[in-house]
Amino acid sequence: MGLTEALTKTRSRFSNRIRNLLGKRDPNLLSEIEALLIQSDIGVFASEQLTNALERSSPSEYYQQLEKELTHLLNLKNEETQDQKPPVVELYVGVNGVGKTTTIGKRGYMLIKGGEKVLFASGDTYRTGALQQLRQWAEEIGADVIESHYGADPASVAYDGVDAALARDVDYLLIDTAGRLHTKRNLMEEMKKIKRVLSNKRQDLPQETILVIDATTGQNALQQAKSFNDAIGLSGVTLAKLDGTAKGGIAIAIVKELGIPVKFLGIGESREDLIPFIADDFIKALFE
Repeated sequence: MGLTEALTKTRSRFSNRIRNLLGKRDPNLLSEIEALLIQSDIGVFASEQLTNALERSSPSEYYQQLEKELTHLLNLKNEETQDQKPPVVELYVGVNGVGKTTTIGKRGYMLIKGGEKVLFASGDTYRTGALQQLRQWAEEIGADVIESHYGADPASVAYDGVDAALARDVDYLLIDTAGRLHTKRNLMEEMKKIKRVLSNKRQDLPQETILVIDATTGQNALQQAKSFNDAIGLSGVTLAKLDGTAKGGIAIAIVKELGIPVKFLGIGESREDLIPFIADDFIKALFE
């Protein structure tokens, strides 16, 4: 599935409705646009900034100006990370049921297709099906898995994963973790322990701590991102299930309100349906 197709529902909710508004002669047009931006999960702060920018333009330029301002906003926080020392360790976190394991499988496929050597570590030691799911992905794409017994310390699995990655000359280590509600302090402390153990192993680890978010949850995803970022610090966000929602505008709210870049987009069910987030492509698909 392509990005333009995946954003069909979001585009219908956002850009198509803005076009309809612009076709009216309405003295309250800017206020209506701002309300529509907020309803599209773009967030209060971003919506206010965008509306202020439109005030400096004529109504005939509003649509093009919105596209330009949104691209600029997303590009500010989406600079590429450079010079990461292998093995690059990516730690995936999130609440239950958002698709962390699936995201890791797709990310592994993306890397292997690009010629990288990939290792998985099954840090979700509490869900009986988690390891089996990760094994299935590994078999499908040609990766290996570091695993432990049910109920094992996830930090220990992460540590063993780094040892194995170093011994096997692996380029990327992708670590799965158990789903945890962002409101549960004890589970967040466990996540802090994983990060602490990794950084004790090597100071720059993990290079990436990526929150996987179910895009269909809209504004609740913003609260999840804020809570995880406050607790453990995030380097980026992956928006999963983007093809099944009209709430793709949440990507803009996360970048604007939290300053966290979007790294990847889940746009379908197949292994090819995880793509790097590119601001220009995202906005172009949103306005197409």
